[in-house]
Amino acid sequence: MRAFIIFLLALLLLGAGWYWWKFHFVFGEGSKSGELNYMVRKGYIFKTYEGKLIQSGFRSRTPNTVQSFDFDFSVEDERIARTLMSNDGKLFNLHYRE
Repeated sequence: MRAFIIFLLALLLLGAGWYWWKFHFVFGEGSKSGELNYMVRKGYIFKTYEGKLIQSGFRSRTPNTVQSFDFDFSVEDERIARTLMSNDGKLFNLHYRE
């Protein structure tokens, strides 16, 4: 019985460590600038705020053309998400963590 309890505790600690690593460990930080294309709240069960930033002005491999890159992101804070939603279409400098 004692070995079973120790096994369950070890399994619980491993699960907690995996959860922290998967959802809370910061792999990298940075900032990106561009025009906010959209900001929406979506999801079937867990609603999250999702947005897309368009970074323009990068040169394409084709001569005399401009290529843009999309940056998809999520926002945890509802106050920040609402501020972004009310200012879509404007230029932003986003600080992000991945």
